[in-house]
Amino acid sequence: MKKLLLLSFSLAILNLTSHAQEKWDLRKCVEYALANNISIKQADIQARLSRLTLNQSKLAQLPNLQVSTTAGVSSGNTQNPGSYSLSTTTYFLNNYQLQTNVNVFNFLSLRKTIEANRYSWQAALASSDKTKNDLSLNVANAYLQVLLTREQSEAAHLQLHLSQNQLEITRKQVNAGALPELNAAELEAQVAQDSSTYVGSLGNIQQAVLTLKAYMDLDAAAPFEVYAPPVDDIPIEKLADLEPESVYALALYNQPLQRMDSLTIEANRRIVRATRGAMYPTFSLTGSLGANFTTINKEARNGALPVKTGTDTLYTLRSVGSNQLFVQDVYSVASQTKPYFSQLNQTFQQFVGLNISVPILNGGQLRTNYYKSRLNLRNQELQRDQDNLTLKQNIYQAYTAAITALQKFEANKISVTATQKSFEYAQKRYAIGMLNTIDLLTNQNNFFNARINLLSSQYDYVFKMKVLEFYKGLGIKLTKE
Repeated sequence: MKKLLLLSFSLAILNLTSHAQEKWDLRKCVEYALANNISIKQADIQARLSRLTLNQSKLAQLPNLQVSTTAGVSSGNTQNPGSYSLSTTTYFLNNYQLQTNVNVFNFLSLRKTIEANRYSWQAALASSDKTKNDLSLNVANAYLQVLLTREQSEAAHLQLHLSQNQLEITRKQVNAGALPELNAAELEAQVAQDSSTYVGSLGNIQQAVLTLKAYMDLDAAAPFEVYAPPVDDIPIEKLADLEPESVYALALYNQPLQRMDSLTIEANRRIVRATRGAMYPTFSLTGSLGANFTTINKEARNGALPVKTGTDTLYTLRSVGSNQLFVQDVYSVASQTKPYFSQLNQTFQQFVGLNISVPILNGGQLRTNYYKSRLNLRNQELQRDQDNLTLKQNIYQAYTAAITALQKFEANKISVTATQKSFEYAQKRYAIGMLNTIDLLTNQNNFFNARINLLSSQYDYVFKMKVLEFYKGLGIKLTKE
C-alpha cells in the first residue's frame, strides 16, 4: 500500500508538471514535423535540384560567349611577320580572342528538353507533397495512439482504485469475522495485478509519446504533453459519404502520388521528342574577334639612317670568253618592336559563319537514347497503372476496415453494458455473502477488459475513418473548425 501511495503521489506531481507545459494538438504536431523532419528536407532538396536543372536548360538557349587570352615566351625557328624570313629567336607573344555560338535550329530538341525538365520539377514538388502527406498520416496515427494509451491508463487507474476500495471493505469484514481471510488475500493479489497493469499502461504512454516524437524529429528528452480532445468530439464524416468509388475518383486528382505519376509521364513524353530531335542536323551561328602582339614584329626606328653593313653577291654573268661578278652593298636601318596597341589594331580579325552539324555515325548512341526514352515512357505508364490499382485496393480495404471497426465498436458497446450490469449484480451479491471473491474478480476483470476493448475499437474506428477522409482529400482533423 505504501508503494501504491508513493506511485500515486509521483503521478500527481507529474500531472501538475505536465499541466504547466504547453500542450501539443495534432495541428501543432504536424506543423512541427513538416518543418523539422529530415525526409521532408531531403524531398525539398530534390525539388530544388530539379528546379536548377530546369533553369540550366533555359539558359542553354542563350548564346555561348567566351573570352580568352594567352601570354608567353616562345623560342625556336620563327618566321618574321614583316619579311617572312625564318630565323632562330626568342620572343614574347600575347593574343586575345572573343568567341560566340548561337543555336539557331535543332529540330526542337532543346525546347522539348526544357518542357521535360519543367514537368520533372513539378513531379518533384508532387513527390515532396506525398512525403508530407505520408508523414502527416503517420503523425496522426501516432497521436491517436498516445490518446488511446492515455485512455487505457485512466481505465487501468480506475480499475486499481476499485480493487483497492474492494480490498478495504473486505478487510473490514474479515476483521469483523464476517468473511474468511482468503477473501482478503485474493483481493490483495488482484490489487497487485491491477497495479502492475497500471504501471505497464504508463510505460505504454511513454512508448507512444516516443514514437510520436520520432516522427516529428523532436528530441526524445524534450518536455512534451499532448492535448487530449474527448474521442467522442472528434469529427467524423458519414460512412455513406465515403463510398469507395467516389473516394477513388477524388483521390486520382487529390493524391500527390497520382499527380507525380502524371507529371512524370508528361516529362518522359517530352524526353522522347527531345531524343528524336537530337538525331537531326543542328544549325548554329558562330563568330569570333581576335588580335595578337609579338616582339618579333619590328618597324624602323624614327629618325634612323641606313648604315652599310656589308656586301652581297647577286649573280655571275657568264658570256663567251668572259665572266663578270655583280655585287651589292647591304644597308640596314635600326628597328624597334611595333607598339602594343598598334599591333593589336593591325592584327584585329573578325569572323562570322554558319555551322551545320549532321550526326551520321556515332556508335548508335543517339538512336539508342531514343529507344530508351520510349521504354522509360512505357515503364512510367505501367507504374502509373500499378499505383492507381494499389490506391484503389487501399481505399476498398480502408472502407472495409472502417465498416469492420464500426461493427466491432458497436459490439463492444453492448459488451460493456452487459459486463457492467453483471459486475454491479456481482457486487451486490458479494456484499451479502452470496458470491465468492473469485467470481467477483472474474466479473470485475470482464468489465475492465470490455472497457479496454471498447476504447481500442473506438480509436481504431476513428483512425480508419480518418484514412478514408485522407484519401478523399479532406486532410486529417481531430477538432471541429
